[in-house]
Amino acid sequence: MSAPPALEVRDLAVEFATDRGILRAVDGVSFAVAPGRTLAIVGESGCGKSVTALAIMGLLPPHARVSGSIRLAGREIATLAPEERRKMRGAEMAMVFQEPMTSLNPAFTAGEQVAEALRLHQGLSRREAFARAVEMLAHVRIPDAARRARQYPHQLSGGMRQRVMIAMALACRPRLLIADEPTTALDVTVQAQILALIDELKRETGTAVVLITHDLGVVADHAEDVAVMYAGRIAERAPAAALFAVPQHPYTVGLLGAAPRLGRAAGGRLASIEGAVPDMARPPPGCRFAPRCPFRIARCAEEAPPLAEVAPGHASACWRAPLERILEAAA
Repeated sequence: MSAPPALEVRDLAVEFATDRGILRAVDGVSFAVAPGRTLAIVGESGCGKSVTALAIMGLLPPHARVSGSIRLAGREIATLAPEERRKMRGAEMAMVFQEPMTSLNPAFTAGEQVAEALRLHQGLSRREAFARAVEMLAHVRIPDAARRARQYPHQLSGGMRQRVMIAMALACRPRLLIADEPTTALDVTVQAQILALIDELKRETGTAVVLITHDLGVVADHAEDVAVMYAGRIAERAPAAALFAVPQHPYTVGLLGAAPRLGRAAGGRLASIEGAVPDMARPPPGCRFAPRCPFRIARCAEEAPPLAEVAPGHASACWRAPLERILEAAA
């Protein structure tokens, strides 16, 4: 009998009550991540990527209404009491946020903040935890880790602060790491170092990684599997190689077409996806991408397509998938 996925999400929905009515930010999202693999969740801002991550971690505000199943190593955690969920954060699942300067506590040193998780979840003494924290900072390639461990966040560079966040997240060797735009505001060189570090630690520990990003170049280099989100739903889900080779949803086609590439004709304009993301308080009927889709048919505006398999391991929520003939005609 095979081991369960590190993370399995089924029919996840998240609603918020607003002055304009119920806003369904996540609507029936399902995916799984195996140990030692990276699933990238991509899509435009506002599509529900970060809300999905916060729902998994149990970090949404109390007024959010969450339904569906979230299983960590086979254990249902969506229905756990808040205190039980809190005990799991840092020990069995951890998250690296977009901006480490607002995530780290300015009143404590880097070493103290890494050591806190070790004291809380592993019962180490203050001295033992700090020593382990220094080891973790060295492990994430922070030079002169013993000295840096005694410095405060404002004394560290952006890249170092992000490495501290990764050290905090991985200190207890969690089963799941969620990285939400972990290289935002970092220069390209540091970005590459941070992503390579996450890959290396994933291989060493077998941790499953959910990488939330809008950068398709990052996805191509660092993810084995991809889920493309649009307006709170998954539009396409596939192994990364298959998604880049034969995209099966018009939204994915649009995202790939809008990505800058070497070799593009000088002065050539990037492709764009016309229109805007729909109002999630009043989403359109049928396929939510239909108002922006160049391949839409009458059915698309009337009936929402299910996420269905169009090739082994490759699913698309499009009435016209598989898209090969359409794309050939449009070329």
